[in-house]
Amino acid sequence: QVQLVESGGGLVQPGGSLRLSCVVSGSYFSIAFMAWYRQAPGKQRQLVAAITHDGTTNYADSVKGRFTISRDNAKNTVYLQMNSLKPEDTAVYYCNGKWLAYDYWGQGTQVTVSS
Repeated sequence: QVQLVESGGGLVQPGGSLRLSCVVSGSYFSIAFMAWYRQAPGKQRQLVAAITHDGTTNYADSVKGRFTISRDNAKNTVYLQMNSLKPEDTAVYYCNGKWLAYDYWGQGTQVTVSS
């Protein structure tokens, strides 16, 4: 059974940094389209950043220049480096993976930006 397990969330002050990790079980990671989404209370889940199997990336306008998505195919892991965090970045962050006809989600990790 495929599992996506996120880690790295927590409480950080405005202007601080966090790095989220998502480890994916199974043997299809190297061909997977991976993404990070977030959902704040009372709001819809939104795409934050995505990366193709060959490393092409795209970002939501609200995080461009502050967040970086990357992947390590040898470790079956996708990362989200978040710098210059703002209170409005507070949300549950979810890892998403798509390959073949499948769409998988992690359980989410809470990121809270507050002084």
